[in-house]
Amino acid sequence: MSEVFAARRTRLREHCAAAGSPAALVSRPANVRYLCGDAPPGSVLLLGPLDDVLLRPPPVMADATATRPPDELGVREVAGTGGDPAIAGAELAADQGAHRIAVEEHHLTVARHRAVRAAVPGLDLVGLGCTVEQHRIVKDDDEIAALRIAAEIADQALGELLESILVGRTERHLALELERRLVDHGADGPTFATSVGTGPHSGRLGHLPTDRRVEEGDFLTVCLGAGYRGYRCEVGRTFVIGPSPADWQIELYDVVFAAQRAGREALAPGTACREVDRVTRQVLAAAGCEATLGARVGHGVGLENDEDPRLAPEAMGKLDACVPVTVEPGVHLPGRGGVRIDDTLVVRPEADGGPELLTITTKELLAL
Repeated sequence: MSEVFAARRTRLREHCAAAGSPAALVSRPANVRYLCGDAPPGSVLLLGPLDDVLLRPPPVMADATATRPPDELGVREVAGTGGDPAIAGAELAADQGAHRIAVEEHHLTVARHRAVRAAVPGLDLVGLGCTVEQHRIVKDDDEIAALRIAAEIADQALGELLESILVGRTERHLALELERRLVDHGADGPTFATSVGTGPHSGRLGHLPTDRRVEEGDFLTVCLGAGYRGYRCEVGRTFVIGPSPADWQIELYDVVFAAQRAGREALAPGTACREVDRVTRQVLAAAGCEATLGARVGHGVGLENDEDPRLAPEAMGKLDACVPVTVEPGVHLPGRGGVRIDDTLVVRPEADGGPELLTITTKELLAL
């Protein structure tokens, strides 16, 4: 893997050199990890004129020093003495002869930016922009393999929950059990707060679990994310509690399912990101449900829960192959509940079979 990280750093270094910066200071944790394979809390990565250095604050606890082996990182690692690693990185770049350094202004606070400038007044700080984030959009085979495993773990945890007794249990209890199962099956942990919504809470985006208990006749919506080696995927499903769903539940579910299918089928290299949103939203609009959809129907995933590309009406750009995204339309009817269906997929050309579905838990409306 060290060769992969080295190639990523070379690509960034060439970009910075073309813009007149012989050095770069990367501080956003996901970007640090993308470029060297590890991101200890508070660390920054210096791409210097002479070498690449991972600078981190001293560990708070003795066992907090564990990171990937240096031969995997492919960079020199330096633990600080209590100061800001960003300042130490800028000073090191200046010592190596850099007159200018590119920094992630969208991540550094104003105070931290001023502190770096004050500490090294002879060093010109210029914006790196979201260059690393743009490099991260298209995933390589190893990244997609990690996403597949994360998806398998999420599917397994969700599947096991559905085999248990649900009536009478609280949303909070079910969410905690799901998160425990994720870890039991090898996940880094949940990648966001697991959402479990029952009855009138079902179908709500980002619903935080409460002490409401599952009742017969409820819709039950579950959305969870699993991480594996830093890579994150998510899955969301809606079920009915009881022997059979009511007519209104079947009708609402069919609308959301059709919208989600339209979005999934639109995923192809060269498709405009806003087009995926449009075709999904169109199905809901025809049923009079668009107003409850939200600002977008999906987004990219990877080392962060929410990455580019955005699948939204105002989104610019087109999809590329090997880009993992979510398609997650939902409808919530106040006081009654709703439906949300969320999948993680990888954009693939039609010649390769079309979009690759990573989360395979059934989308059939199950009565549990």
